Amino acid sequence: MLRWRLLTAAFILTPLITLLALDVRCNGGVPGIWLIPGGWVLLLLATAEMLELMQFGVSSVRWTVYAGGSLVYLGACLPAMLRARTVAQTSGEPLTGLAWVTVALVLASMLVFVAEMLQYREPGQSIRRLALAVAAIVYPCTFLALLAQLRFVRDNAWGMAALVSLVFVVKLSDTAAYTAGKLCGRHKLAPLLSPGKTVEGAVGALAGAVLAAGVYFQWLVPWAMGSDAAVTSWGGCVLFGLLVGVAGMVGDLAESLFKRDAGRKDSSHWLPGLGGILDILDSLLLAAPVALFCWLIGMVGPHP
Repeated sequence: MLRWRLLTAAFILTPLITLLALDVRCNGGVPGIWLIPGGWVLLLLATAEMLELMQFGVSSVRWTVYAGGSLVYLGACLPAMLRARTVAQTSGEPLTGLAWVTVALVLASMLVFVAEMLQYREPGQSIRRLALAVAAIVYPCTFLALLAQLRFVRDNAWGMAALVSLVFVVKLSDTAAYTAGKLCGRHKLAPLLSPGKTVEGAVGALAGAVLAAGVYFQWLVPWAMGSDAAVTSWGGCVLFGLLVGVAGMVGDLAESLFKRDAGRKDSSHWLPGLGGILDILDSLLLAAPVALFCWLIGMVGPHP
């Protein structure tokens, strides 16, 4: 199992790091041009897993979930990409991006309602299908759209720093949780949802998140951005780590809730040793809007 986990992780990380490097070197091009298509593919795969977990069946309105989710994702990315090509973003501009996400989510929900109206034949199923379809558009599609918004928080380089900050803190927090749980886990955190998670692991996750945030903003960001880059305060690092760490754990448990309710161990078997796309994205999805909020209010990142 460990062998498969390592091989699958290497298979994922190699193209991801390559895309990150290509995207940040876009210079006068369009930020996100390398990452956004890959993110859309992830969205489609994650949506397929979500529909299977929901036991959505072969409903004729499945296409509305894919179309609606794609609309929300493109609403988050395309306006920001076009704006970033000509204007360096300021702290207020990402709020415009959130407005596009909101409008796209409303339109996607309307699409689901109209499709259900057109195919209605008899009572008993429409409310269930509507609820599941809208839920699938919100999770994972809208959360992935907010994750993508981190790429456009500031200018090209700072946008990449915002995106990487989420992945760096959340994944190191996950690693710390696993390590602490294995070494000294005794008390179950949520035995009905995820029997393997412990209170000790949760404490380790928060400690790992705070440490990761400190390392990232105090050393890695100044090293990558140059010595003149404004350094985030230690208070900001600690708060960012705690908030993102807690959100990441909630995201992990949220996906466990879906799997438990569906009677599944993994969201799919596409990635040997790791499970499915949702099994990798789970903690990132709910942590994304929290990280985005922290960047928008200036808790972390460059300061005037």
